[in-house]
Amino acid sequence: MIVESAKMGAGPTDTGGQDTMIRWATFDCFGTLVDWRHGIATGLELLFPGRGAQLLEVYHGIEPQVQAEVPVRRYREVLAESVRRTAAEAGLELVADDASVLGTGLPYWPVFPDTRPALAALREAGWRLALLTNCDRDLIGETQRRLAVPIDAVVTAEDVGEYKPGHGHFRRFAASFDATAGNWVHVAQSHFHDMVPAQALGIPRVWVNRHAGPQDPAVADAVLPDLNGLAETVERVHAAAR
Repeated sequence: MIVESAKMGAGPTDTGGQDTMIRWATFDCFGTLVDWRHGIATGLELLFPGRGAQLLEVYHGIEPQVQAEVPVRRYREVLAESVRRTAAEAGLELVADDASVLGTGLPYWPVFPDTRPALAALREAGWRLALLTNCDRDLIGETQRRLAVPIDAVVTAEDVGEYKPGHGHFRRFAASFDATAGNWVHVAQSHFHDMVPAQALGIPRVWVNRHAGPQDPAVADAVLPDLNGLAETVERVHAAAR
């Protein structure tokens, strides 16, 4: 487990009793900070007017399958292949370059209204911020400008050669930044992609259950319906883990 690594067991530096531990709050991006469902549905609506919401539910089941089939496949290609399969399953015809609609539009997907205040509050409280994202470097770079709050580190699927719920993002982040259960809290909306692997690795975690999903809340250390009050919740989870 990540938290048992000797290298990553370093605690605060001794500076006369002052706690100088670097504390990390890591986030999944799409679905947690950025409105993934709106972005996908809007892109599909552009191709098939009146069908966006319906096709979103089809797409939602297909994308994890595409990611798992070829873990090194770039996310832009995952988006395109998932659009192709969604259209095929719904019996809809695509023009050849239609499948690029999501990759083209992703940099403009909206952030949730509670995202920027929540990130700013964590920074104000002394937390460093990182993204552990099932995305490509270029796409997450475009998305960061919309967050409008500085991000200290990013680990992408492109970096680790696999998609969550694989453990590559978490292991790479831990090894790169000496992150342990004592100085790290992971925050995410996806129970499947983030809460389950974070629990398996012993990482303190906050589930942002934006859609009132029925999954087991016991997998998380704390559950919120959105990012309001996140800084206080992260502090509480952090204190309990130390």
